[in-house]
Amino acid sequence: MKTVYIVAYDISDDHRWRKVFKLMCGYGERLQYSVFRCVLSERDRVLLVEKLSAIIKHTEDQVLFFPLGPLGGVDEGRIHAIGRPYPPIQSGALIV
Repeated sequence: MKTVYIVAYDISDDHRWRKVFKLMCGYGERLQYSVFRCVLSERDRVLLVEKLSAIIKHTEDQVLFFPLGPLGGVDEGRIHAIGRPYPPIQSGALIV
């Protein structure tokens, strides 16, 4: 089962910030400057945490994971946006 997460980070060093940003681009969709929406299995989440832990400086940086619920079960109507709307997650079959 996959879960939707909001991942937000505060990295105090530009070099580490760029590494975290590049890593996060491979795991989710950028919503804001240092905020991503990720759809992760438990295995993917553990791998992401391990990779982030290897990059960040634990005494200076912070990465937060906010679980929103299972993919397909997230009540996106409860997410309130001011300004640009919060785009719903496109789930389902992908035909190539």
